[in-house]
Amino acid sequence: MNVRRSAAALAASAVLCVGVAPAALADTAPPASPSAPPVIPSGLFGKSDPMYDGVWRQSFALLAQDTVGVKPAAQAVDWLIGQQCANGSFPAFRADTAKDCDATAYIDSNATAAAVQALTALGGHGDSVKKAVAWLKSVQNEDGGWSSNPGGAMDSGTDANSTAIVISALTAAGEKPAEFKSKAGKTPYEALLSFQLGCATEPAADRGAFAFQPVDGKLLANGDATAAAVLAGLGMGSAVVPSGTDTPAAAPTCPAAGTADPAAAAQGAAGYLAEALKKDGHLTAVTPGSDQPTPDTGNTVDAVIALAAAGHKQSAAGALEWLKANSAEWSKDKPAALGTLILAAHATGTDPKSFGGTDLVAALNATGPAPQGPDTDATTVKDESSDSRNLWWIIGAGGAAGVGIGILLSGRRKKNQL
Repeated sequence: MNVRRSAAALAASAVLCVGVAPAALADTAPPASPSAPPVIPSGLFGKSDPMYDGVWRQSFALLAQDTVGVKPAAQAVDWLIGQQCANGSFPAFRADTAKDCDATAYIDSNATAAAVQALTALGGHGDSVKKAVAWLKSVQNEDGGWSSNPGGAMDSGTDANSTAIVISALTAAGEKPAEFKSKAGKTPYEALLSFQLGCATEPAADRGAFAFQPVDGKLLANGDATAAAVLAGLGMGSAVVPSGTDTPAAAPTCPAAGTADPAAAAQGAAGYLAEALKKDGHLTAVTPGSDQPTPDTGNTVDAVIALAAAGHKQSAAGALEWLKANSAEWSKDKPAALGTLILAAHATGTDPKSFGGTDLVAALNATGPAPQGPDTDATTVKDESSDSRNLWWIIGAGGAAGVGIGILLSGRRKKNQL
């Protein structure tokens, strides 16, 4: 969910950094966009350079509109579909869709996963979704997980964020991630569970969190990866249906029992997030060039969604109020950020049209092609189908042994900021 899952955030990590280790960003960030004014394609949401996050921000804008019953412009949907490569993948962005993707394109598992969620929610795009799912299967690593740039120049191996968002996308598309075994027989959950900080972790406050990737052989708590892991472990996508239960999140029970249970791992991760939010009401991150932590708005949004998904809205209440008071500037004119805030409002049963004095829906609509209008039947139907998928996933996951969980490069793209 928040993972800057778009290559864009990678390039703009100093601005969008959301819980990713600065060293990781420095090693994987693509070159900065050209200084010339970007050409914004017709149908695309947002006015900033789409080179690294076009598909990501478009997907979250469309998903958010659909979630609150707004029927997106056909032009906007067509733009997203037109980005798909012949092999089923989605690049971060390709300017010339008359030419198929080549070796210079930044092929992005995160952008592909986001597009799968959006197109599945919108309905009527089964062929595109099937092709994307098939591509994701084809680039699964032997350990069962995914990297952000499979087979590309910036492929640094499996990371928790990418693996988690792919799991969420597969679940949203009606697939059973536990059956997506690699050539070595590993499942996505096994890969993701390997990134969770266990009961021997010090400080104890970090237990239950997820790391993006090991740093010098050590797992470091990462808010972005943790929030994504909660959704993946619960078998949910970013469009969370408001839960009928509301209990306080709790720290993982140690010694851990049933560590191969994705749902149990997700609840432990939710406990970490709840504790991390208590201090200031938001998560923090140290951006490149600074040694002082600053508010991490993007990951705070993701944490709220994750806690709501886990049935802990009261544990997210303080952070939700902080977002209402502090997210306006961060999200201004940024479709992914606005879309994610809308998803957070939806997940917590909050009115997105009155969010700290801002009409998030109107603000999002203003960043792209005018929507066709309200989709009065969509919300109810989609919520019911989502509930059914989540129930099926839980039933299936309960019988799977030795599986794990996960979500994407924190400082990178997605972070809904773009």
